[in-house]
Amino acid sequence: MMKSLLSAVALSALAACQLPAANPVLKTSAQGELQMSTITTKDGTQLFYKDWGPKTAQPIVFHHGWPLTADDWDAQMLFFLSKGYRVVAFDRRGQGRSTQTDIGHDMDTFAADTADLVAALDLKNAVHIGHSTGGGVVARYVASAEPGRVSKAVLIGAITPILGQTDSNPTGVPLEVFEGFRKALTENRAQFYLDVPSGPFYGFNREGAKVSEGLIRNWWRQGMIGSAKAQLDTITAFSETDFTEDLKAITVPVLVMHGGDDQIVPVDETARRAATLLPNGTLKVYDGLSHGLFATHPDLINADLLAFIEG
Repeated sequence: MMKSLLSAVALSALAACQLPAANPVLKTSAQGELQMSTITTKDGTQLFYKDWGPKTAQPIVFHHGWPLTADDWDAQMLFFLSKGYRVVAFDRRGQGRSTQTDIGHDMDTFAADTADLVAALDLKNAVHIGHSTGGGVVARYVASAEPGRVSKAVLIGAITPILGQTDSNPTGVPLEVFEGFRKALTENRAQFYLDVPSGPFYGFNREGAKVSEGLIRNWWRQGMIGSAKAQLDTITAFSETDFTEDLKAITVPVLVMHGGDDQIVPVDETARRAATLLPNGTLKVYDGLSHGLFATHPDLINADLLAFIEG
């Protein structure tokens, strides 16, 4: 009886503390159960997002890599929240807790989804930080963002200006590599998503590496809750999209951060070239660090991000 009474009191208190309606809102079901925070894009896709901190503070928006989710940024979200910022991260369409739609897994749609999220949350003067594929999304979005929406951008281990080997990029990563990705994903996605983080992604295949089982399992967890179809389609988007003109069009300050031992997105073919294309770009290469450098070395990366944002 005491347990029932306490439950009733708790539910009454929760109901009394509900915030007035806004757009977007945390949705509740008919039974009063709290649902996930989502916004609906122009084509009806629901995007899950996290939005922490004072709504009047400067926002920082985090864009995750393939095939991950907003959870990949937890260390950065908590750090910048403690510094007084408003921090936002979201699962791209097809990933994590967002709609597992079978269409729209291309950079133009990802950028349009970002614009819809930014408009729904009314984010202004924001810093957009993207890792790997998310760096490509940041470049495509920021290049054509509404005036006043973006103050700075950061590309970490990003696929810009173009990752794959094409006629216009003869020194890129051979497309056969990405065909191998497709084959591995199709034949045994669960094993593939163990092999990537336990090997090259975090540099755990290097001699003397300090292996984190937690990072490996968290990578696998994030990848496996996403849509296999979306992840398969996005391989084409991250390997073959050319962001050259996007980079040239970005006028806000951009920090390009990259691991010197990135085995997934080679620094010479991406970051070094991207920095030369950006009108207001700064390059910072971390010798010996991997593709997942912000996860393996959060204190180092967070400090440099803070210095750039506040500089």
